[in-house]
Amino acid sequence: MAISGLVITFNEEKNIGKCIDALFEVCDEIIIVDSLSSDNTVKIAEEKGAKVISQKFLGDGPQRSHGLPYCKNDWILNLDADEFLDIDAKDFILKQKYLDGNYDAFSFRVKNFLADELINFSGWYPDSKVRFFNKRTAKPSDDKVHQKILTTNEKQVAVHILHYGWSSFDQILAKKNQYSTWHAQQLFDQGKRISSLKPILNGTISFVRCYFFKKGIINGLDGLTIAMIQAFFSYMKYAKLLKLQRKEKN
Repeated sequence: MAISGLVITFNEEKNIGKCIDALFEVCDEIIIVDSLSSDNTVKIAEEKGAKVISQKFLGDGPQRSHGLPYCKNDWILNLDADEFLDIDAKDFILKQKYLDGNYDAFSFRVKNFLADELINFSGWYPDSKVRFFNKRTAKPSDDKVHQKILTTNEKQVAVHILHYGWSSFDQILAKKNQYSTWHAQQLFDQGKRISSLKPILNGTISFVRCYFFKKGIINGLDGLTIAMIQAFFSYMKYAKLLKLQRKEKN
């Protein structure tokens, strides 16, 4: 079965070459939907043999959906530029284990790294994402942040994606700040309205879950730091939503 690799990018010159090389181990074509990068992302991608589609960023889900018509194959491996298949996931795809049963989407476990350090506590593992699906019956949602795959018959499999999303705590803070802004706007546009207690309640619950129930407490200062980051941006997402509500009333 032929597979199309689909990647959305913006200024990913550090990752895109390695990403495409890895995808070609299991895919026969690579489609890049690039959000008007200002670095060498497009040049590198084209030199590596990928087809590049330029599209102003529409949001996470819509941007991925935009690339689907350019994919000639039904099965789509939709990774981000900083995500790579682990050995077990490659084996799952190359041996066509996804054809066992009538499934149209597969959820893989995600190993998240801070630089080269695996973060397997504070809710960062086990994490899971649907990155492999059949476009005939499954597709990305229209969510502009944290999109999900809309599927009729999903299966969770114990194989892994390696996610090298952050090189420092500064980068985590910057990305999560952006995501919290997008998520707040998305909730507001969907008609979500909250009370003033919601940010405090969610931030507190997030910290307790990550630090005490998700092994943060046994991972020293890093465990505490990750739990605090998770809690803060859980708080900020709803604080930003509250700000939008008050602006609407005024």
